[in-house]
Amino acid sequence: MNHKDDRRFPIANHEALIGVALVLINFLWWYGFAFGLGGQPVSEYDWILGMPAWFFYSCIVGFLLMVFLVIIVVKYFLTDIPFGDEEDGHE
Repeated sequence: MNHKDDRRFPIANHEALIGVALVLINFLWWYGFAFGLGGQPVSEYDWILGMPAWFFYSCIVGFLLMVFLVIIVVKYFLTDIPFGDEEDGHE
């Protein structure tokens, strides 16, 4: 079977783009808070739960946000497709 005839390839490409979008969201969130709030002298930092605010928002809140986004994407946007050949009749 030619990959152009296989319906799984467009689905896989679409889901790969969703994965890339999640990575970009994660990086931009982390970079924005880490260097946006962390680019000042330590004496001027705001502290949350004993951590600098830049670390709390970039690493702790960012991690929780990404867990939530990945759960949403897996539940609502990804498609369950078979790994074997479709000609087997086991769909």
